[in-house]
Amino acid sequence: MNLTPYQNEPYLDYTAPDNKEKMRQALEKVRNQLGQTYPLWIDGKELRSDKVEQSVNPARHKEVIGYVSQADASAVEKAIQAASSAFETWRHTSFEERALYLVKAAAIMRRRKQELCAWQILESGKNWAEADADVAEAIDFLEFYARQAVRLGKGQKLHPYPGEDNRLEYLPLGVGIVIPPWNFPLAILAGMTTSAIVTGNTVLLKPAPQSSVMAAKFIEILQEIHLPQGVVNFVPGPPEEIGDLMVGHRDTRFISFTGSKATGLHIDELAHRKLDGQRWLKRVIAEMGGKDGIVVDETADLDAAAEGIVKSAFGFQGQKCSAGSRAIIHEKIYDELVKKVLEETKALKMGAPADNYPVGPVIDRKAFDKVTGYIEIGNQENTLLLGGHADDSEGYYIQPTIFGDCTRESQIMKEEIFGPVLSLCKVSSFEEGIDVYNDTEYGLTGGVFSRDRSRLEYARKHMMCGNLYLNRKCTGALVGVQPFGGFNMSGTDSKAGGEDYLLNFVQAKVVTEAF
Repeated sequence: MNLTPYQNEPYLDYTAPDNKEKMRQALEKVRNQLGQTYPLWIDGKELRSDKVEQSVNPARHKEVIGYVSQADASAVEKAIQAASSAFETWRHTSFEERALYLVKAAAIMRRRKQELCAWQILESGKNWAEADADVAEAIDFLEFYARQAVRLGKGQKLHPYPGEDNRLEYLPLGVGIVIPPWNFPLAILAGMTTSAIVTGNTVLLKPAPQSSVMAAKFIEILQEIHLPQGVVNFVPGPPEEIGDLMVGHRDTRFISFTGSKATGLHIDELAHRKLDGQRWLKRVIAEMGGKDGIVVDETADLDAAAEGIVKSAFGFQGQKCSAGSRAIIHEKIYDELVKKVLEETKALKMGAPADNYPVGPVIDRKAFDKVTGYIEIGNQENTLLLGGHADDSEGYYIQPTIFGDCTRESQIMKEEIFGPVLSLCKVSSFEEGIDVYNDTEYGLTGGVFSRDRSRLEYARKHMMCGNLYLNRKCTGALVGVQPFGGFNMSGTDSKAGGEDYLLNFVQAKVVTEAF
C-alpha cells in the first residue's frame, strides 16, 4: 500500500467570493434537511427507538436541527455483542486494509467539506472558519492515523540474536467505548473513533447530545465506505442510563473519553473496578480539559501578545479545552497591554454563526447558566473591565467578558469556565508569572510572550502543560505537527495526532522462533 506523504488539509479562504457562495449554498441545503430523525446503528443495521432527543441550534434555540434515537440498556447489550462478534474478524484484517477505510472516509469528507461545515455551524454554533478548521482536522486525523497504522503494522525492529528469529507485533485490545465531546463535533469524534478501529478494535460510539446530528452524519460516511457491520456501533443515549453500563461492562476493554474532569474521573474509577470473569485491566484514554493561560513579560511584543490573548480566549466563545482563559502579565506592561486587549476585544462582533460573526453563542442552557454564574462570581471578586452582558431570548449569547486585577486565588483563575471569560492577573516577575500559571490542578495548554531567550527556555522547563506555545496563541494544534494532550487533571497525556497515539489501542506481543 503506497500512500503519499502526510500533509495537513488546507483551510478554505472565505474572503474568496466563490467559497462564500458555496458556503451559503451549503447552509441552505442543510436548512432544508432540518428536523429529520436519525436512528441508532448497531451491527450494521439502523434501529429506531421510541425515545428521541432533539438537537437544537444554540443561536436560535427554538430551531430543531434533528431528532436522534436514544439507546437504552437493551440496545447497549446488542451493541456490545455485535462489537464482540465483529472483533473476531476485524482483528485479523491487516493494518493496511483497515487504513484504506480511513483514506476513503477522508476523501468523502473532503468532497462534502462545506456541507459538513454547515451542519456544525447550525448545530454547534461555530463560525465559518472554526467549522472549516474542524472538518479539516477530521480529515487530518483520518489521513494521519491511516499512515501511522501502516507503520505500526510492520511491528518493531528488535536487536538480532544468533539462532533465533524475534519479532514484535501489535495486537488490538478488543471492544472499546468512545465518548467524544461536543465542541469539536467531527474532528475529535472522528479521531477518537478511527484511531481505535484502524488498530483492529471495535467500538460503541456514544456522541455528545449537543452534537449528535453531526455524529450521525459521520456514521453515514462510515456506511458509505461499507465499513463491516459491528465495527462501529452508534449508541447515542442518556449518560445516566447507559454511561455506567458501557464503561463498567465486563466485555469492555478500553474507554476513550474527552470531556469534563468530573466525568473523566468517574469513568476512570468505574473502569478500574474488576468484575467477576473480567480477564484484563481496562485501559482509559482521557482528555479532561484545562485552565489554560498565557504569561507575558515586559520584553514582549505587546501587539502580538494582545492578539494572541484575545484569539485564545474568545475563539469559538472560549469553548475549547485549549482556550486561554487567563492572562498573567508583568506589572511593568500590565496597563498598556490591558488597554490593547480591551481594544482587540471591543472590535469583536457577536451574532449568528451562519452569518459568520466572530463571536456566537455558547452551546446550550446549561453552559449559559454556568458561565453567567461565573460572571457573577467575577463581579464579586474582581474588577469587570468589559462585557458581562448575556441574552438568551433567542440564542445563548454571552458577551466576551474580561475581569482585571485578579489574584491567583480568585475562583475564576482556578476553575475551568468553558466560555468567553478572560481573567487578567498582574505579577511582579516572570518567575512569579510561571508560578501563577502552574497554580492549578490542570496541565493542558499554555503560552508565553517574551523576547528573552533565557525566559523562553525557563518556560520550557518549568511550565506544567502538555502543549506550550511560545510567542503565539495557545489554541489551534495541528495533527502531526503539535500532538495534543495534557497531564495532571487534564488527562492521561495521550497525544492525539502524534506518532505514538495508536499505541493506546494495541498490546505488544513478541514471538521468538529458534532455528
